[in-house]
Amino acid sequence: MDFVSIRVITDDLPRLVAFYERATGLRADRYTDDFAELRTPGATLALASTRTVPLFAPGSSRAADNRSVIIEFLVDDVDRVRANLAGLVTDFVTEPTTMPWGNRALLFRDPDGNLVNFFTPVTPEAVAKFAR
Repeated sequence: MDFVSIRVITDDLPRLVAFYERATGLRADRYTDDFAELRTPGATLALASTRTVPLFAPGSSRAADNRSVIIEFLVDDVDRVRANLAGLVTDFVTEPTTMPWGNRALLFRDPDGNLVNFFTPVTPEAVAKFAR
């Protein structure tokens, strides 16, 4: 088995795609008016409109209703990235903070309220864990 993506359901796909493109610096592949993907070397962030939910099971997912999942991105310098997010992110939950497990993390909410963590490994153990 290989974990390849996480999908976020939204009521406003163009807005969420534009947000993640600007926040990550990645360009999304837009397959339809209802589905786009941002690909990284390790995984894909899939973004889909609420119109796709009935294709799986009607009512199985609701947009802007997440309170348990954090979408995480490994970045080269979380402090520099924080400065670049000024004017884009309106809800910073935690400013860059070094966590007990060795990552310097920045937690914020996307326009739908989903939690996003941009982090940089800073201890030797964390750096080794994420070495490519």
